[in-house]
Amino acid sequence: MNNTNTQTSIHTTIHIGGMTCGGCVNSVRRVLEALPSVINVDVSLENAQAEADFDPQQTPRDALLTAINNAGFDAR
Repeated sequence: MNNTNTQTSIHTTIHIGGMTCGGCVNSVRRVLEALPSVINVDVSLENAQAEADFDPQQTPRDALLTAINNAGFDAR
């Protein structure tokens, strides 16, 4: 049984420096999708940003930034 509560999800846009190719986009997508409660991840190389929906009660926004930074990028 999947008990995802989308009512508590919020949408965020994260600006990311250091992405130069499709491999970078895939890396950012993977680290975000690995976090608890993060869904609907969209990463754009052209716009240098990621958008995601997440439950801040399970995963604070700072955890998204930290995951991206730990992957070698500059999330703001």
